[in-house]
Amino acid sequence: MIRQVKFVGIPVADQERALAFYRDKLGFKVHTDQPMGKQRWIELRIPGAETGVVLFTPEGHENRVGTFFNGSFSCDNVEKSYEELQARGVTFKSGPKEEPWGTFAIFEDSEGNSFVLGSR
Repeated sequence: MIRQVKFVGIPVADQERALAFYRDKLGFKVHTDQPMGKQRWIELRIPGAETGVVLFTPEGHENRVGTFFNGSFSCDNVEKSYEELQARGVTFKSGPKEEPWGTFAIFEDSEGNSFVLGSR
């Protein structure tokens, strides 16, 4: 039976720029980086997590680049992660905000995609 989500796709316009962002600013690790048609298949792993991300835009889906990611990254402490990521040059659209269901902030990647960063 199904056990996990192996990876999620993140649409990007510039794979090299996106790779630098996810590797150098977010600390993701390269699992696979190989040619795939006109692009590369860049699969990254989040340290300590089983689910990965793929920096790849299927042909015909270029209009998805720069949109809101329908998912969420989690961390142990949103405020601390917010400060650390800002220091690494990550742009936040909104700082940490407490809600009844948890604390979250919204950041943007190198391609203009927006992501929720929330507490576990």
